[in-house]
Amino acid sequence: MTYRRRSIRLPHYDYSRAGYYFITVTTHKRVHLFGEIEDGVMVLNVAGEMIHRLWYEIEEDFPCVALHDFVIMPNHIHGIIQIVGAPLVGAHDMHTTLKTDIITMATIKTANTKRATTRVAPTVGDIVGAYKSKTTNTYIQMVKNNTLPSFDKRIWQRNYYEHVVRDANDYARIAEYIRNNPLTWEEDMLYT
Repeated sequence: MTYRRRSIRLPHYDYSRAGYYFITVTTHKRVHLFGEIEDGVMVLNVAGEMIHRLWYEIEEDFPCVALHDFVIMPNHIHGIIQIVGAPLVGAHDMHTTLKTDIITMATIKTANTKRATTRVAPTVGDIVGAYKSKTTNTYIQMVKNNTLPSFDKRIWQRNYYEHVVRDANDYARIAEYIRNNPLTWEEDMLYT
């Protein structure tokens, strides 16, 4: 029997399209690697500080990306990334915006190399994949330098969650969720 992983991506959606995307990336086995919540505030440890620093390098690695609300939790991160080129519109304008293709030439810099893509722009998957790779490689180096303890096989779960932000109301709801995530940690479905 061949096992096929079910995709959580929208079929036929172009994830390189300009717009806003809410993403969640969870640690492997939901292990608390990045710090702890104390009185509703996330206190980052050394690994959490590294994860935080490398998040803000995404804009350097992907010039067509703008970063918005972001939070690190003990075992996951939430963030809103924007592939630049489209304004955040009201729901009534969204249909027109989705039909418009915006071309943004992009160069992707990986941890040690710079390469031009054949794609018009990176996809959300390209961006998240590069971030996961860069953070994992940095974490491994920190383990080798005895700065961090070793980990079980991988830092991140294989997949990630993403949601295409539909309009300004959707953005406001998600941004509030991100900002309040440390306060609602005990009710969080990723809490283990």
